Amino acid sequence: MSAESWTDPRPTEAPLERERREAQGGPPPGVLAVVFTALFLAGLVLSTVLAGGDPFPSPFGETGEIVAYFRAHSDAVQISGALQFAASIPLAVYAATVSARLHRLGVRAPGATIALAGGLLAAGFLACCGLVSWTLSRTEVLELPPLVRALQYLAFATGGPGHVVTLGLLVAGIAVPGLLAGLLPRALAVTGLVLATVAELATLTLLFDGAALLLPLARFTCLGWLIAAGFLLPRHRARTTAGARTRTRTSTGTPTSTSTREES
Repeated sequence: MSAESWTDPRPTEAPLERERREAQGGPPPGVLAVVFTALFLAGLVLSTVLAGGDPFPSPFGETGEIVAYFRAHSDAVQISGALQFAASIPLAVYAATVSARLHRLGVRAPGATIALAGGLLAAGFLACCGLVSWTLSRTEVLELPPLVRALQYLAFATGGPGHVVTLGLLVAGIAVPGLLAGLLPRALAVTGLVLATVAELATLTLLFDGAALLLPLARFTCLGWLIAAGFLLPRHRARTTAGARTRTRTSTGTPTSTSTREES
């Protein structure tokens, strides 16, 4: 007759080890989303204030009006471009942090990778938009109206549909595993899927000028969603006890726990 014991093989995690694991998880994504949003909004507000309340010109306007705006408000354009470029950095860190956390929470589906790819692309497009906008503040460039028009189209394409559509990928990459794995409140996850769909539809801006209305709608709602998801995404996934106990044989052949089974 032999005795076999059933024990839980998971060792108790020491507090120091737990602190190290949490430290390796990166900065809080909710805080990163707040910083990114604050920098982005600061660029919009400050540039508008410095321009005396004049809105940033539409790329679909007249060339003369566009060139006149950039010549009259070069300081506002320069600050706007600098802050947009600065905002791209916490966005990239947010994408990397959230992707790593999803992997640590056990997500093996493509969602975590989609979130990382979408976030990095969104950050890259926003950085390009900021740098192009900064270029539009230079006196030498403003002497060439056709170049100004071309650069504004480029700034609009990268900071508009380029940034917003890929931002939607970041939202979708978090919302889908957040819904399927129960990592986020169901209402928040479903809302994320709706917002991601609106962001993807912003691609139509490249074909129809009227679709540009989708850009601010998707942009600002996605920013708010990323902040909420960043704070609500858990650090640890709740463990279930069912099936967690495995059978191990002691070296002395005697039971090591009170839960034993004897076989003849």
